[in-house]
Amino acid sequence: MKTSPSTTGPVDTDRLADFVLFTQRSCILNLSSELNRGKISFPQFFLLAYLSSEEYLTMSDIAKKMGHSTAAATGLVDRLEKLSYVERVHAAEDRRKIMVRITNKGTELVARMRREIATNLADVMSEMDEEEADTVDHASRALEGRA
Repeated sequence: MKTSPSTTGPVDTDRLADFVLFTQRSCILNLSSELNRGKISFPQFFLLAYLSSEEYLTMSDIAKKMGHSTAAATGLVDRLEKLSYVERVHAAEDRRKIMVRITNKGTELVARMRREIATNLADVMSEMDEEEADTVDHASRALEGRA
């Protein structure tokens, strides 16, 4: 059994799983109400989040990241483009290659949602005892290594 570097006992995976489930549900509920106002689905928002950390993605990149076919990825991009959250641009070296990048409007939406999530997590974490906070911190560092 793995141990946490900050404690001598085992990492409490059940408590961590509960934390993930609780915070995920809470964050999803907040995302849901915000995204419904802007007529954005969760897959569309997750695509915007991917795009916010990249200069651009090709359609095949999007399909791969989203676990969709290229046709489904095209549909996601079409809807986001109509809402002015993304734009398509042609690659300079090959005009047949279409690249998708996030617009300022899309970047603002992702930033606002990240702030909401961070605030929500801060509220949850402020109610944790030291052991719970250590467990979450350890798990967060482990997950960062995998990302």
